[in-house]
Amino acid sequence: MEQEYMSREEQIRTRAYYLWEQASDPKGTPDEYWEQARDEIEKEAPPIESGPVADAPKK
Repeated sequence: MEQEYMSREEQIRTRAYYLWEQASDPKGTPDEYWEQARDEIEKEAPPIESGPVADAPKK
């Protein structure tokens, strides 16, 4: 069975909708749900940072 790949944006959109749907009395703006969803997803799987490796020799 092939597992579908969801982009980070799709994951956030899905989570934000879920949060809004689960709120007993949805208040606030869509941006607030989006930010909460983004924060939760980043805590579950932090983005991989690209940059210099800490122990890499400097030129």
